Amino acid sequence: MADNTQRERDLQIYRQLLDLWQAENPIKTIKLQFLLASNALLLGFLQLSGGLLAANRPLMLGGFVLCLLWTLSIGRTALFQKAWKIRLDEISRRHADDERFQLLDQRPALARAPAWLRLLGGVSAKYYLLGAPLGMALGWLLAAMVAGSS
Repeated sequence: MADNTQRERDLQIYRQLLDLWQAENPIKTIKLQFLLASNALLLGFLQLSGGLLAANRPLMLGGFVLCLLWTLSIGRTALFQKAWKIRLDEISRRHADDERFQLLDQRPALARAPAWLRLLGGVSAKYYLLGAPLGMALGWLLAAMVAGSS
């Protein structure tokens, strides 16, 4: 009886953690979209202002700071999602015999997906979610340094 009570309690916690874990996905997507949109606007302003000129250095440094802040923001969201996933995995391991706790184990299904889709879809989101803003930040910094030397 105590085992069933614990299992039901774990299932309730698992469901709550799963909701938290899932909720982070649209947040990360929205943050990435705003990062891309804001950088596109900054590039447009830079072009309209004459391009890589020393006078536009503040705009480029602003882009650098903006991208660094986005990196931290997206990183925090990814960190919390990872924390929820770690806790989900801990509960899942305790109940390996119960398929209700195995919802996130997609390895068997993924193995049956087409190879090209596994290749393209197998890239972890953390690489482009954190790589994109860092790369853009470095791009803005490089542009500011080039503009400052002309």
